[in-house]
Amino acid sequence: MTTTTLAVLVPLLPFLGAAAGLLLGRTAPAFVRPLAVLPSLAALALAAVVAVRQGGDAAIDSATELTPTGSVPIELALHIDGFAALVAVLVAFVATCVQIYSTGYLRDDPRYPSYAALVSLFTSAMLLVVYSGDLIVLLVGWEVMGICSYFLVGHYWETPEARAASIKAFLVTKLGDVPFLIGLFALATDAGSFRITKVLSTVAHGGLHHPTLIALLLLAGVAGKSAQFPLHTWLPDAMAGPTPVSALIHAATMVAAGVYFVARLLPVFEASSAAMVVLAVMAAVTMAGSGLAALAQDDIKRVLAYSTIGQLGYMTGALAVGDRGAAVFHLLSHGAFKALLFLAAGVIIHASGTNSLAAMSRMGNLRARVPDAFWTMTVALLALAAIPPFSGFFSKESVLGAAEHAATGDTAHIPGAAGWIVLVAGLLAALLTAAYATRLWLLAFHGRGVEAPDHGRQPVAMNAVLWVLALPSLALGGLAYRVLPDWFDGRDLTPTLTTSVLGTGVALVGGIVTYGAWRHTTAFAAGAPLGAVAAHPEGDAGLVEAEAIASHTPAYGDVASAPDPADPGRLLLGPLHRHAASGFHLDAVYGALFVRPVLAAAGLVRFLDREVVDTYVRGAGTLPRLLGAAVRRAQTGNMQTYVSALLAGTVVLTVAVLLVATGA
Repeated sequence: MTTTTLAVLVPLLPFLGAAAGLLLGRTAPAFVRPLAVLPSLAALALAAVVAVRQGGDAAIDSATELTPTGSVPIELALHIDGFAALVAVLVAFVATCVQIYSTGYLRDDPRYPSYAALVSLFTSAMLLVVYSGDLIVLLVGWEVMGICSYFLVGHYWETPEARAASIKAFLVTKLGDVPFLIGLFALATDAGSFRITKVLSTVAHGGLHHPTLIALLLLAGVAGKSAQFPLHTWLPDAMAGPTPVSALIHAATMVAAGVYFVARLLPVFEASSAAMVVLAVMAAVTMAGSGLAALAQDDIKRVLAYSTIGQLGYMTGALAVGDRGAAVFHLLSHGAFKALLFLAAGVIIHASGTNSLAAMSRMGNLRARVPDAFWTMTVALLALAAIPPFSGFFSKESVLGAAEHAATGDTAHIPGAAGWIVLVAGLLAALLTAAYATRLWLLAFHGRGVEAPDHGRQPVAMNAVLWVLALPSLALGGLAYRVLPDWFDGRDLTPTLTTSVLGTGVALVGGIVTYGAWRHTTAFAAGAPLGAVAAHPEGDAGLVEAEAIASHTPAYGDVASAPDPADPGRLLLGPLHRHAASGFHLDAVYGALFVRPVLAAAGLVRFLDREVVDTYVRGAGTLPRLLGAAVRRAQTGNMQTYVSALLAGTVVLTVAVLLVATGA
C-alpha cells in the first residue's frame, strides 16, 4: 500500500469510527467502546508508518482537483513533511490514550456513545488539518474542530456552567475565524491557489502584495483557536467539560492547530516584520499574563488551562523568532506532559472528593490515595517546569535559544526586538511556570484539606494510560533534540549554555521561593482545620464530575468552603492576587466593550420593531377591521329584516329613477 493511501486512511478511520459509533450507539452498545478505541489505535499505527516512510525526507505531495471553480481551484491535497508526520503521530497517540482512559472515566455515563463518537470526529478533523495540502480543506477540519469542541465542552449540558462555556468557546473562536477566512481568501488571491506548496512558492518569489494585512488577519484566527491574548478567555472556562476532553483539546487538538498552522505557513508571516513583532508581543503578553493567572487559581483544571495558554505562548514565541523547529518540538513535548497532567487531574478529582472545578485548597492526603497519579503527575510537573532531564527542559530551551539568536541578530529577516521580547518574557514565564507547578504539587498532594472517603483504586485503563504518557514526558526531550533536526529542516535544537543556565536557574528560584512561601503559610495556618467530610457512595468519576457541577457543591460531602490559608499564591502575588484570579478582568472588559453595546443595540432594534414598525402594521389592519365590523352588524340573520331592507332599497331606487326621469 502506498504512503499516500496510508495517509488518507489516517484521518478517515476515526471519521468512520465516529459515524459507526453514532449509528450503533443505541442499537448495539457493546460495540461502542471498540469503535471508540480501535479506529484511533489503527490511525496511530498508520501515522507511525507514514512517519517512518517519510523519514524527514522530501515532502509527500498528492492532489486531486475537486471541481472546476472558474477561478482559484480547490483540491483534495496532501502535504506531508517531517513536521506533519510527527504531529500526526502525536495527535493519534493522545487521542488513543484519551479514548482508552474515557472507557473507565465515563463508564457509566449514559451519553458515552455520542461522547466517544465526537472525540473520534475531533481527532479526524485535527488529522485532516495536519495532513492537508490545501487551505480550504484545512479550513474544513479547522471548523469541524470548532463544532466538536462546542458539543464536548457542553457534554454536561444540564449545568449552566457547561452550556455557557460551550457557547463562549464557540463564539470567541468564531470571532477570530472571520478575519482568518478573509485572510485565507486574500492569500489565495495573491498566490492564485489554495495549495500550500504554491502559496509558499509565491512567498519565496515575493509575490504577496499585502503581506502585513494577510498575516494579521490570519493571526486573529490563530489567536482564537490557540487561545492567545486577547482571545484566550474561552479556554479556562472550557474546563466545565469532561476532564478527558480537556486533555484532548489542550494536548493535541484545537489549540495546537493554530500553532501548527503558523509553523506550516511561517514564510507568509516572515514576509512582514510588523507581523513578526505583533506575534512576539502577543506571545510575551500571553506567557506573562497566563503565568500570573495560573498562580492565583484554586481550581486544578484552571491552573492547567492557564498553563496551556502560557506554553502555547512559548510556541508562538518560537515562531515569532523564525524557528518553527523549536515551536513544533515544544508542541510535541507539551502534548505528552499536558495530556498526562489533565488525565492525572481526572484521577485526583475522583479521589479528592472535590467538585469538577477541583479546588486544591480542599484536597488532603492524596499522595497515599492515588500513588499512580502522584508519581506520574510529578514527572509531568517537572517536565512542565523545564527541569532537566525531563522533556520540557529540552523543548523549552530550544525556544529560549532561538530567541537568544534572534535577539543578538544571528537570525536573518527577524527583527531583533522580537527576539528580546520573546527572550525576556520566556525567562519570566519560566519563573512563573515553576512557581505554579510547585504550588499545584504542594496543594494537591500535601495540602491541608479534609480527606474524602477512600474509593479504592481507579480503573486499570486510567492508571495504565498515565504511565504510558509518563514515558515520553520523561524521555522524549533527551532523545528528540538529537533526532528531530533531520525532520525539522536541519535546524539545531541543542540547548545553549546561556539560556539553559538562565532558564533552569529562574525555574529553580521559582520553585524554591514557592516552597518557602508554602512552608511559611502552613506554619501560620497551623491549627486551622478546614472542616469535615461526610461519606458519599462510590460513583463513576465522570458522573461525580457532572453531579458536582450541577449541584455547585463538593462531590463528596460537605467540605468547608473557606479556602486553605496555606496558599503560597496569595503570599507571592499580594494585592495582585485578586486581579490575577479573575484573569485580570478581561471578561469584564469584553462585556463593557462588546456585550453591553450589542445588547443595547438589540434592545433598541426590539423597541423600534415593536413600537414603530408594528404600529404601521397594526394601523394597516385597523380600517379593514372597522369595515368588517360594520358589515357584520348588517348580517342579523332575520329574514324580515332582509325583506324590509330589500323593499326599502327598491323604493329608494324607484324614487331615484323617477327623479332622474322627471329631471330629464
